[in-house]
Amino acid sequence: MNYDVVALGEYLIDFTPYGRSKAGQPLFERNPGGAPVNVVAALAKLGKKTGFIGKVGNDPFGVYLRDALLHVGVSDKGLVATEEAHTTMAFVQLDSDGDRSFHFARNPGADQLLRADELNLSMLAETRIFHFGSISMTTEPAYTATLKAVQVAKECGALITYDPNWRPSLWRDEEHALEVIHVGLSLADVVKVSEEELFFLTDEQDLEKAARHLVEQYGLTLLLVTAGGAGSFYQMKDWWGKMESFHVQTVDTTGAGDAFFGALLFEVLDLGKPLQVWQEEDLQEVLRFANAAGALATTRKGAIPSLGTLEEIHALVINGNNYK
Repeated sequence: MNYDVVALGEYLIDFTPYGRSKAGQPLFERNPGGAPVNVVAALAKLGKKTGFIGKVGNDPFGVYLRDALLHVGVSDKGLVATEEAHTTMAFVQLDSDGDRSFHFARNPGADQLLRADELNLSMLAETRIFHFGSISMTTEPAYTATLKAVQVAKECGALITYDPNWRPSLWRDEEHALEVIHVGLSLADVVKVSEEELFFLTDEQDLEKAARHLVEQYGLTLLLVTAGGAGSFYQMKDWWGKMESFHVQTVDTTGAGDAFFGALLFEVLDLGKPLQVWQEEDLQEVLRFANAAGALATTRKGAIPSLGTLEEIHALVINGNNYK
């Protein structure tokens, strides 16, 4: 296989708060963003061979995003530029705890216009893991392109990983979002959701019941539920459990879930054995590493710029809450 992980989805500009001007107006810093890109960027930073498939505008932001991809070591062979629409932008708002909310400039954005005939099929055929989310499924033609990409990767033996990454403002309505996100769930082997997303998808407020319901309904091999500072929960066919997080000085939570998922996939690749034969101890060790990666990403601003190195993540795992 030529790639460890290939991801498909949205690639956009995150405008992240960066203090105020002399006139007292909010300043925004330009950062590369988009959950699927963040995951492969995290993996590239940890030394894995990754690629990305998506669409940006043929504009200065699109040029910047291609450069950012190459700078972190992710292949741009699947990145298409278009004159049809501008590169998508997201304006990030942070509250006093560093938790974020988004306002999107996407009507349409270039990421929505990826067509099935623009997919780099050789990348999909030559990857050990294929990763996607639901934001590329909000509208056509990207919806059909996403489904085709999953199908090709699946037929070529890739493990399929999925992050619904529900952003209410990007959907026509909740009913449409639920319908489409469930299509993604039916195609995946490994899924990561937040607590909020789990409750939204199952309409069940008991975390353990909701997780078991999702795993049984879709035959998932592994479901991961991220709960911020409370750590992460896991559900496999026979196991349910929790892994505590690390206490760090949180600055910005943007990309923390992607750093977590990227680190988890790094460990899946390194263990090199099917998830079905894992012991629960394997999973707990992997989750400790992934939690550390997610926690570390909250200590810096931005998504890709905040991703930790292997040495930094290992230092947090070893030193725990004494990490500085």
